[in-house]
Amino acid sequence: MGRNSNEKIYSMSFAKVYPLYVSKAERKGRTKQEVDEIILWLTGYTQEELLEHLEKESTFEEFFSQAPELNPNRMLIKGMVCGVRVEEIEEPLMREIRYLDKLVDELAKGKAMEKILRK
Repeated sequence: MGRNSNEKIYSMSFAKVYPLYVSKAERKGRTKQEVDEIILWLTGYTQEELLEHLEKESTFEEFFSQAPELNPNRMLIKGMVCGVRVEEIEEPLMREIRYLDKLVDELAKGKAMEKILRK
């Protein structure tokens, strides 16, 4: 995937994708609170800051570039998402987005929160 196809994802509104994360989790008996907990763990945002980004419809690029503190343990996230190994994604922003996708996948697959949050 080249930079141009990534541009489309980077400029996508995080607020438009967020409900998809929540519904994916809820379909498998998980909660919006757990999705939020994952996002806050990954980015260092507070719940209020997350809500602000959703309200102002920040792009993925803005959402991740403004993150207060990307969790250093996110480097422990390994495995396949969208047919690609997350640890092998070279484009930094795309890797962050795929980390989030992978965490939501793990949640939907019933993994325990302490495993998802790499504790």
